[in-house]
Amino acid sequence: MLKIIPLGGLGEIGLNMMVVEYGDVMFIIDAGLMFPEDYMLGVDIVIPAMDYIREHKDKIEGIILTHAHEDHIGALPYLLRETRLPVYGTPFTLEIVRNKLVEFDLNTYIDLNLVNPGEVLTIEPFEIEFIRVSHSTIDGVGLAIKTPEGVVIHTGDFRISHSADKMKNTDISSFARFGEEGVLALMSDSTNVEVEGYTMSEQEVAKNLGKIVSAAPGRAIVALFASNVFRIQQVIDIARRNNRKVIFNGRSMEQISSVAIRLGYIKCPQGMIVDVKQIHKLPPEQVVIITTGSQGEPMSALARMASGIHKHINIRKGDTVILSSKYIPGNEKAIANIINKLYRRGAEVVYSKIAQIHASGHAHQEELKLMINLTRPEYFIPIHGEYRHLVVHARLAEKLGLSRDNVIVAEDGQVIKFDREEGGRIDGKVHTGRILVDGKGIGDVGRSVLKERRELSEGGLVVVTMIIDEETGVVLYGPELVSKGFVFDSATGYLVDDAQCVILEIVEEIEAGLESRVELIRKKLQRALKQYFAFAINRRPLIVPIIIEV
Repeated sequence: MLKIIPLGGLGEIGLNMMVVEYGDVMFIIDAGLMFPEDYMLGVDIVIPAMDYIREHKDKIEGIILTHAHEDHIGALPYLLRETRLPVYGTPFTLEIVRNKLVEFDLNTYIDLNLVNPGEVLTIEPFEIEFIRVSHSTIDGVGLAIKTPEGVVIHTGDFRISHSADKMKNTDISSFARFGEEGVLALMSDSTNVEVEGYTMSEQEVAKNLGKIVSAAPGRAIVALFASNVFRIQQVIDIARRNNRKVIFNGRSMEQISSVAIRLGYIKCPQGMIVDVKQIHKLPPEQVVIITTGSQGEPMSALARMASGIHKHINIRKGDTVILSSKYIPGNEKAIANIINKLYRRGAEVVYSKIAQIHASGHAHQEELKLMINLTRPEYFIPIHGEYRHLVVHARLAEKLGLSRDNVIVAEDGQVIKFDREEGGRIDGKVHTGRILVDGKGIGDVGRSVLKERRELSEGGLVVVTMIIDEETGVVLYGPELVSKGFVFDSATGYLVDDAQCVILEIVEEIEAGLESRVELIRKKLQRALKQYFAFAINRRPLIVPIIIEV
């Protein structure tokens, strides 16, 4: 029996991780993270729960990576801390992973194995062929997984492009070849299923970017995703045609561009790249800056420029700032804030709402239809997307002639099974979920902590300190009230006196000598003060009692 078990990425954007299992052999496809949602206060990243992997680690033969985006490789170091598995990927993907493992002190322990597009990886009883796909980073692949039950196609993140350079295109002939031979199931990227038509061509993006840079009177500052190596090459080519030098800025931009240049994916004339420290020696009309910060990240290079705190680059009149990326949902306010700051400093700002300067890396409807028609699968499984994306993609497959019974809309943790007797279906569920990473803490921030953080952010904090005589129950010190984010100002000065009265009444109610007296006082005090503050001024601070018996 063949089992496919998504542990993340089906029902959300990000967290992409999937287990493929046959008998006693398993392998993992991707290990991605998700960036925190608004309610996850203080959380740095979110990774998938790995209980199922932990329980079956002796059966896992390796991890296959489809491409180098964080939503596909970001959780890899956390997984490899627990189980040292071989990792398989394409050249650029493995170089980015190697840099990531250095940060986690794992680089000397992990077996990284290079597989080029077109090559076949054998993990008995599986044969996995890597198929080149076009995406918004380089060296992306889909997977054709030969199993005893049939061939399963995993598209990875893809789009159908028509570049003159075959290295930048999705290898549709290989997908078609498997379609001719017979495909048991197609698992296809659903991220852009709601968008009609085709993705914009990179050639059109390059043409529009070229016009903007050519017309820029001073420095051209292009903000984009550091992993978008195709776009970086486009900007370098535009800079060369306009006799401009190129400056890379931002830690991730510098790292990734360095890797891409070393591997030959970015080609740049000798002497064209200049260190940011030399920027003041160049006339503004001879400079192109390629930077991070297109999503309004608070400490990104572009955010520091916009705030006037960048060490080397201050935005000024004559600068043209180009945000060449898609707005990630949830980042709209941060991006708008950056744009406003840039305008205030005198820059001209160009972004996707006013110019066509970005092409998505995810297939639109017509390309998704083409993938289904090329592979002609017996079963269809939409992946990579929120639940609505999966449903819309499923309906698209049905319109193309697939039987509703053969379209499987699964969510994280649901076990998809294939065998000759019963065919494909969802049968069973394994534990999955989200693990919150806050600093060096992994999984120690749960619902209760998030609830407390939300209460602190909304209502502030009131700390009550008292010292009580253990024998008599008399208050020896306090009650003293200290607040943070909850102000006892002159207009509400009575609150302190009244709150102290509420506290003393509770202390008097609970007789001395009880074994759990302090705990009883603490619980009643929290409840009573919350009720009092809500009644008196309609605020609900977090109450922290510190009660000491002596």
